[in-house]
Amino acid sequence: MSDIINQVITPLMPVIYALIGFIVVLYVLSVLYVFVDARRRIATAPWVWGIIALIPFAGMIAYLALRPHTYLDDREEQELDMALRERQLAAYGTCPKCGTPIEKDFIVCPVCNTQVRNVCPSCHKPLEAHWKVCPYCRTHIQ
Repeated sequence: MSDIINQVITPLMPVIYALIGFIVVLYVLSVLYVFVDARRRIATAPWVWGIIALIPFAGMIAYLALRPHTYLDDREEQELDMALRERQLAAYGTCPKCGTPIEKDFIVCPVCNTQVRNVCPSCHKPLEAHWKVCPYCRTHIQ
């Protein structure tokens, strides 16, 4: 009986060794992937995920489920973009009553109808509060 088992198993041993080798290589690559990807996505202590990834395959699955969805560089770029947009809106100003962003040529707030700028009596263009002369038609403002 053992001769028959040896005759069946002996030709399959290279296939079994190849399968085990493939699983080991896949495990090592998954741990390396988690180390590299965690450094790109996590600002503080990415090595913790590398240690968790040492748990065979479960660590990799946990990392994929719980990792941040964006890279650090992308998040920094998004924050800079938001800061730039806020700065651009601040250049136009906001309504003193409701805080709605106001463009430079608005005379009244489109939300609460509060007058936010003076109007030139001659050309009816919007004026800043501190202007003494209309820059469009040279009319003196009182």
